[in-house]
Amino acid sequence: MTSQPVKSYLWRQIYGRVLRYWPRLAMGLLCLVGVAASQPLLAVLMKPMLDGGFSGAKPHYVYTVPAIIIGIFLIRGVLSFASEYLLAWVANSVLADLRKEMFDRLLRLPDTYFKSMGSSVLLNRFVVDATNVMQLATDVITTLVRESLIVVFLVGVLLYLSWQMTLIALVAFPLSAFIMRRISQRVRRINRETIVMNGELTRVVSEGIDGQRVIKLFGGYEQENSRFWEINNRLRRFAMRNTVASAAASPITQTIAAVALAIVVATALNQSGSNQITVGGFAAFVTAMIQMLDPLKRLANVTSPMQRMLVSAESVFALVDQDIEVDKGTRTLPEPVRGHIVFKDVSHQFPNADRLTLNQVSCEITPGQTVAFIGRSGSGKTTLMSMLPRFTLPSAGTICVDGENIEELTLESLRSHISLVSQDVVLFDDTIAANVGYGVNGKPSDEAIRSALADANLIEWVDSLPNGIHSRVGENAAHLSGGQRQRLAIARALIKNAPILILDEATSALDNESERQVQASLERLMKGRTTLVIAHRLSTVQNADRIVVLDQGRIVEEGAHAQLMEKNGLYASLYRMQFHDSANSEAATV
Repeated sequence: MTSQPVKSYLWRQIYGRVLRYWPRLAMGLLCLVGVAASQPLLAVLMKPMLDGGFSGAKPHYVYTVPAIIIGIFLIRGVLSFASEYLLAWVANSVLADLRKEMFDRLLRLPDTYFKSMGSSVLLNRFVVDATNVMQLATDVITTLVRESLIVVFLVGVLLYLSWQMTLIALVAFPLSAFIMRRISQRVRRINRETIVMNGELTRVVSEGIDGQRVIKLFGGYEQENSRFWEINNRLRRFAMRNTVASAAASPITQTIAAVALAIVVATALNQSGSNQITVGGFAAFVTAMIQMLDPLKRLANVTSPMQRMLVSAESVFALVDQDIEVDKGTRTLPEPVRGHIVFKDVSHQFPNADRLTLNQVSCEITPGQTVAFIGRSGSGKTTLMSMLPRFTLPSAGTICVDGENIEELTLESLRSHISLVSQDVVLFDDTIAANVGYGVNGKPSDEAIRSALADANLIEWVDSLPNGIHSRVGENAAHLSGGQRQRLAIARALIKNAPILILDEATSALDNESERQVQASLERLMKGRTTLVIAHRLSTVQNADRIVVLDQGRIVEEGAHAQLMEKNGLYASLYRMQFHDSANSEAATV
């Protein structure tokens, strides 16, 4: 993304948001104008002070000139403070708005986006890139406005003092601008690579934190250190390239300015012989030229933060501009929802895949029925289940709930009638009560939460905690066992009381004792609900009303456990294999 239209788009996106706070922005810029206007006054004072003050012609200069100098700096200090405060207020307000916009867009992105984009990259956009955009945008606008105005005012002073010498000095500007343009192009390339590496660094550190036990047990210290060092060293090299490019800008522009100053001095000495310029006028001219060096240097150095800002903006607005989940539905499920589900000729193929994940799958589930979907890994059962809440969209075919095509339903209406309990339970770093009542319209009462916990076989454990249901579960529910996390998820589903329930490997990661406790909670949860079960442990689906066997994206068998065992097909083969492995495992344990 280096074309001019893209640059213009990024600038519009950034400053379009900044201009929402135009009253404070305008006040801050007016203060910057005052700061810039006060800068040339010191140069202007040099001429009368040298021509009239040191000669003794105007003795009152002994008092008035120092007083004016103090006044200039007092006013300059107040205006500088006010401008920094106002612009920082605008920047932080826009940053808060931008992060809110990013998070809102993040929550509404399709499930496929999260599968294709690493969490570390997304975190980096919130923590690093968004901050860079607004902080650097403030720095850039402050520098550009203040230093450009200072240069303009100083040029005005120079023209007033000697237009001939000013024209000589101004020759240096086009050459400096050309050099700055070439440097800025290099800096932007380096900053784009740095953004990518920062995301990689976040990913490696995150994996090191999450996988610290695996690293310790399997001796992965050297491997992880090597990965980290490679990325860390590349970041160091990028930083040094950026420093070289940025540091070169200042001495180059200063050298050009010095050459221009030398020519001006020679011209002034020549003019002084013909009384075209006084000592005070020359001193004022040189002072103004020297005063221009610092703002020119800062304008030259603004290249690096400006390019960092634009690269970060590319990353941020790539997220903001992502298309959200498709929700073209206009209808809602008629109440009461019975949970009658029909999959009709459903097919699905992932992008760039060489075969169909699902191939014309048709299946009907009657209200209140429990149907288990089993099969080898990659058979398509998880993809099929993710289509019901429209996390995944079918390539062909239709899915209906109570006779309504789910594509014609709003996502809110559809998902409000579906609950999910999966192997990977997501709990938030909040209280037990907040997690159980999460997302329920109208905060559930403590009695309702306790009732759900009781049905999930958790109330005794919760009551043993110092703060009961108001105890925090910790980050990633670190204070809870696997069985306790699963039962909290079941309690959350009980509170939601949705007529359709999806159980995705809900007990596969548990030991036998925890599995029995969770299974008992699940039986209460499943009562009176249409339940779709995905399970690898076939022992957990024997009591299902119907078992659907998938293989290579097709339904190959259907029926109750006893019927499928009698058929002696794929289900019977998988069941015997699993039973045999389980028996051998138990024998080895004994």
